[in-house]
Amino acid sequence: MNKEKELVKPIRLLELFGGIGAPRAALRNLGIPYQSVGYVEIDQKAVKSYNAIFAKDKEEIPQDVTDFHFGVDVLVHGSPCISFSLAGKMEGGEKDSGTPSSLMWHTIRIIEEMGPLKPKVVIWENVKNVLSKKMKPTFDQYIQEMERLGYVSSYECLDAKDFGLPQRRPRVYTISILGGPKFDFSKLERKEMRPLSEFLDKEMHEKYIVCSVSMKKAIAEGRPNYNAKVRVLDGVGPTDCVTTKQDRCPNSGVVPLEDGKHRLLTEKECWRLQGFNDEDFNLAHEANPNRENYKNGTLYKQAGNSMAVPVLEEIFKELQPYLVTQPSLLGCIGQKGIRRTTVIEDCVISHYHIFC
Repeated sequence: MNKEKELVKPIRLLELFGGIGAPRAALRNLGIPYQSVGYVEIDQKAVKSYNAIFAKDKEEIPQDVTDFHFGVDVLVHGSPCISFSLAGKMEGGEKDSGTPSSLMWHTIRIIEEMGPLKPKVVIWENVKNVLSKKMKPTFDQYIQEMERLGYVSSYECLDAKDFGLPQRRPRVYTISILGGPKFDFSKLERKEMRPLSEFLDKEMHEKYIVCSVSMKKAIAEGRPNYNAKVRVLDGVGPTDCVTTKQDRCPNSGVVPLEDGKHRLLTEKECWRLQGFNDEDFNLAHEANPNRENYKNGTLYKQAGNSMAVPVLEEIFKELQPYLVTQPSLLGCIGQKGIRRTTVIEDCVISHYHIFC
């Protein structure tokens, strides 16, 4: 590579189905220079939390992934899992099927339309059931499409509990590198799980105490109810997977109290179990406040939909050599570059098609 064309610059990050910004939080925590050049999320309340957490930069607006166009270094997409998940209707994510999970194919379209500005790396996170016998053909088709676009892909099921968090959260991470090589998951640094007690508050509001008779029965009998296991946590961990309805269906488990009662995990504790810090949570809470004496279903949902930040941190550490040194665009933009502007719901985004 011509050294005059080489430039160490911030990683240009695009988040599709961006939620509350776990990939961006991971880069921030690592201190890796980055530039958020795009964020797409249709849930207005999630966008409010995201803007509050990353308030130093430009404000984002709710955007539909079907209308997005841009050029970036790394693209991260956590497309809807509900149609793949055992907790959903198992409709799958076949192209043009119209299921929520089929939105993943817009990622392929977006990459294809980037032309010579295709991202160097694409990261896709989803539930482990994408590798089941029923869903695997769709997963394989995604890999084939990425190969057609010039990517070498590898994937592995990674569990948050192996990266320091006391939460069982197995998720399939597919990492595609433009032109290769294959990403080596064995190089990721696994970390000893921290005790659950470090993530729990000693004092909490009485609204979190379990009062439902049927839920109490499920806890006492130690068997499933509400389509989920209601089990008592021991303070060491791990919890089961934090999901979107922890205030109603405590899939992750309940915390025992000294008087024989039990309580739910709080919204803040669920955010901690996904690797976000308390400042992130407090900012999101200010943006999405709840009524006094009521639990905040919005913040539970946002935690349940998020990726685990520490897992992404370890992935970005290994990807950094592919991302921090990129060919400079400075010598290309000019007479050979065509500037193109896309308007998305009053949000104007400028980017370049480069012909060097």
